[in-house]
Formats: sequence, C-alpha cells, structure tokens
Amino acid sequence: MSSIDACLAGIAKVNERILEQPEQERRKHIRERSVRVRVPDLDTVFDMRLTQDGLVDVTHRPDDTAAPRAQVVVTVDSDDLVDLAEERMDYARALFTRRVRVDASVSDLLRMRKFI
Repeated sequence: MSSIDACLAGIAKVNERILEQPEQERRKHIRERSVRVRVPDLDTVFDMRLTQDGLVDVTHRPDDTAAPRAQVVVTVDSDDLVDLAEERMDYARALFTRRVRVDASVSDLLRMRKFI
C-alpha cells in the first residue's frame, strides 16, 4: 500500500504531463471539471479541479467526510495510482480490468485519456 504522500506525488506527476502539453492542446481538450480521486485502501479522497493550467486546488480528506459531488470521480487503489502516474501501468488496460473505475461522461473520459 502506497502512502498519501506517494499518491500526492503521483498526482503531481500527472499534472506535469498535463502541463507538458502545448497550451493549444490543453485548450482544445480540457474543459474545467471538478475531480475526485477515491483511494479506498487509504480511506482517503483527493479533491481537485482540472483546468487548462493543470490540476489545481489539490486537497485530501478522509473518505467518510461529506463534500459536494465531483463531475469526474476516479476510484483507484494507492499502488495503482502511483503505477499509473509513473507510467508502469497502462491506463486503458487498468480501465478494462477495473483496477481503475471512472464515473464521468463519455466525452470527459475521452478527454482525460489524452492526458493521463
């Protein structure tokens, strides 16, 4: 099981990949969305906003704390989150094998895939 700090580092790495994309690409593919990453094995939730400036306002809290509904909810165990961030796991395969579950519109799924 990875730690909260390792998960935050993974989220930061995903953010770096987003920001590596040219600004034109980010404007084309990113629509501002509230994002929640649920990490059941740590009983933790990471809340953030996906913007053209990357992932902003990243916070974490216990999973049982109430919060407004996010537009995109990703559920993933801590080790898998770190592996995805480090590109040791294929995003499409993780979705197919249900190691990652995403609750979002189809258009949001397609846009997110470009940057994860």
